[in-house]
Amino acid sequence: MRAFFNILLFCLFLGCAPASAQSPGLLEYRTPGGAVKSIKKASEWPLKKKQILEGLQEATGPLPDLKNLPVPAVTFIDTLHGRLFDRYTVHVQSYPGEIVPALLYVPNHLPKGSRVPAVIALHGTGAKGKFLTDSSEAGPNRATATELAYRGYVVLAPDYPSFGALTDHDFSKDRFESGVMQAVFNNMRCIDYLQSRPDVDAGKIGAIGHSLGGHTAIFLGAFDQRVKIVVSSCGWTPFEYYNAGKSVTERYGGKLGPWAQDRYMPLVRDRFGLDPARMPFNFDEVIAAIAPRYFFSNSPVNDSNFNVEGIRKGEASARRVYRLLKADDHMEVHYPDAGHDFPPEVRELAYKKIDEVLKNTYLSR
Repeated sequence: MRAFFNILLFCLFLGCAPASAQSPGLLEYRTPGGAVKSIKKASEWPLKKKQILEGLQEATGPLPDLKNLPVPAVTFIDTLHGRLFDRYTVHVQSYPGEIVPALLYVPNHLPKGSRVPAVIALHGTGAKGKFLTDSSEAGPNRATATELAYRGYVVLAPDYPSFGALTDHDFSKDRFESGVMQAVFNNMRCIDYLQSRPDVDAGKIGAIGHSLGGHTAIFLGAFDQRVKIVVSSCGWTPFEYYNAGKSVTERYGGKLGPWAQDRYMPLVRDRFGLDPARMPFNFDEVIAAIAPRYFFSNSPVNDSNFNVEGIRKGEASARRVYRLLKADDHMEVHYPDAGHDFPPEVRELAYKKIDEVLKNTYLSR
């Protein structure tokens, strides 16, 4: 007995915790009294989901209150008329003094009074920002915004802070603790705008993204219940499997260094020491927080950043929650023989799933 108390005191001295205080597993939650309880039924899941989102905000900073904000004002900058849709460059006023530059695609052949589903298309890392989703600049397998516009969707493709028209964004002067949370807020406000449009079916909203856009879509879907389907391409693996490459790791001071940039989550460094074991959330948890809504992942086996072994384990973990909620068929993970890419065959499967979930009938007209 004395040996047990000596070990306990030693653990407390080192700042570690006894086994009962260890972080709960995915199908466990912590009670207000600190006890860990297993989740046995679907009705208990919201307790765990709340704790997952709280853990995520420990790394990103808090999600600002969106209640009572007005519908965002939108300034139209220019217009490009097409055969099936028009593309506008717009500025969405997400908050007083803050704008989100974006590309807006609107079908130009809709019968008067009709409403169609909408998708927010999130770009990957690159100076061109939102244009990385447009056929004019995206390059092969990246023009998700344009391709979805051809399928009859209203599409909004915003800039991520520090890219595109937001290249000069100064993170030291904004009101957010991370670029991730600023992007989540901006994208939620973009959805506010989409839902206000008379040509959008407000109950049929999706999100798609590649690379940076892939995990941005995951974070958005976890926080925003209005997103009915999340499509993430090359966007995730558990932190312990993340591989930025030796030169990038050295440049940023550690394996998770790239995640700690100002444009992502600097608290990964400042609060959690770039240590995967100390991170307050992981991707299987955030994907599980999307359940029972639809999640589609393109996860190529040769992606050098997002290790496929980790993805397979993360899929198995998150799928337990989908099964708990009787929504196992609402989660799809595809493993094409490719590198950091969104191959045409998987992209087409993603579009068909978006069509199915959002009940897009355009292609059947």
